[in-house]
Formats: sequence, C-alpha cells, structure tokens
Amino acid sequence: MQEAIRQGSLNRLRPVLMTASIAIFSLMPMLFASGARSEIQKPLATVVVGGLITSTLLTLLIIPAVYSWFEKKK
Repeated sequence: MQEAIRQGSLNRLRPVLMTASIAIFSLMPMLFASGARSEIQKPLATVVVGGLITSTLLTLLIIPAVYSWFEKKK
C-alpha cells in the first residue's frame, strides 16, 4: 500500500503543480493592481491564491500522509 501511495503522489505531482501555478500566476496582476476597482479585485485574488496554495499543499502532502496513517492503523 505504501508503494501505491507513493506512486499515486508522484503521478499527481506535475498536473497539480502546473494547474495551481498557472492559476496563481494568472492572478498576479489582480494581486498587485492599484488602479480603479482594485479594491474589489485585490481581496478576491488574495482569497483565490490562498485557496490554491492551501489546496495544493493538501493534495500533495496531507492527503497522502493521511492515507498512510490510516493504512498503518489498519
């Protein structure tokens, strides 16, 4: 089971990182906006980027660790 968890994590690493990084980089102009309507764009971009970073870490680190933990408990 440990090998399956490791292999599954490695298979998902590149797609998850590519998807999250493209989304984060595309929101960078909104994060650093200072013109008209930036008071609406900035908080929205901050929340979305924070969610992307959190979900990426959850997908790549926490979920495989929880799978491993449950497997050891079994």
